[in-house]
Amino acid sequence: MPTTLQMPKLGESVIEGTVSRWLKREGDPVDEYEPLLEIITDKVDTEIPSPAAGVLLRIHVGEGETVAVGTPLALIGDAGEEVEARQSARAAGSGRHSPAVARLLAEHQLDAAAVRGSGREGRITRKDVEAHLASRQQATAPAESTTPGELLPLTPMRRRIAQQMVASVQTAPQVTAVYEADMGAVLAQRETLRAEHPGLRFTPVAWIVAATARALVEHPTLNAEWRADGIFLHHERHVGLAVALEEGLIVPVIRHADRLALPDLARAIADLATRARAGQLRPDEARGGTFTISNYGAGGCLVGTPIINPPQAAILGVGALQQRPVVREGALVARPMCYFSLTFDHRVLDGALADAFMRCMMGGLESGMDADREKQDR
Repeated sequence: MPTTLQMPKLGESVIEGTVSRWLKREGDPVDEYEPLLEIITDKVDTEIPSPAAGVLLRIHVGEGETVAVGTPLALIGDAGEEVEARQSARAAGSGRHSPAVARLLAEHQLDAAAVRGSGREGRITRKDVEAHLASRQQATAPAESTTPGELLPLTPMRRRIAQQMVASVQTAPQVTAVYEADMGAVLAQRETLRAEHPGLRFTPVAWIVAATARALVEHPTLNAEWRADGIFLHHERHVGLAVALEEGLIVPVIRHADRLALPDLARAIADLATRARAGQLRPDEARGGTFTISNYGAGGCLVGTPIINPPQAAILGVGALQQRPVVREGALVARPMCYFSLTFDHRVLDGALADAFMRCMMGGLESGMDADREKQDR
């Protein structure tokens, strides 16, 4: 009998996944545990291995299609079982839509019979519905410009980022406030820690995460989310750190960031960023954040207005660290300065709370946080 590969549950809260790419074609031989396809779940790409050795007889779900956990994805078996596989595929695909497709059809009040399916056995995919909607809009839209150009297709990651950012600005009234901190104490302490921990890469981001996490302890309203029945305060500080990829952004999460000493934070940041760029994060490592930090200063940006990562109440943007002239004790001196932008949900908190949080966070940075580091290192 052929072996059915189903959409796996890739995390405690994962209910569906999108087929990003098939690594094998129908008729290709496969070994047991050999990578068969890539699944994208909440912006994390994960390779799914074959559950058995044999031949990839049938692919049920095409690339770009989103299906629920437990949905049959493919059949693996011996070449002689192909006829049976076709019958199974027909039964699996007959008259069924994935939950994502069903929601899309209902949202736009579409009759499934009016949408041409391109999936296996005529199954309707998300792309089919989107193409149908685009054709309807095109029929009523004015003539397109004749200016030369090209249309770049949306990747699953870019589409999810777009949906999430649009939902964020449409849902939450967002305010951005800008602050400036002297990073001299951080840079001085970094040299000390480099000498104590040779080979460990220390960047100012470790201090920023530490100061942010500990400020969240003092000001828990920033570590919250808006809900219809009230404001939910998280009791744990899980800080997400945005990492830039070629195709978009991913936000791996440093769990219990307030409990980690600076060397441990430096290790965690380096590990998560490296594996995020290599596509090796586990799905749950990009979930469950309670607050996000976006370090756009790595690209040279001085000041930005980051968009909240829903359902969180706030996000901290970090600008480039630069030597700038400032006045100290009546004299003009050059100091390593950094702009911080705090965007917050005005339903959850007001400017006074945002100011108090940032004073606490920047106070930790400007003091170097020596006492906290020594206490946690013991």
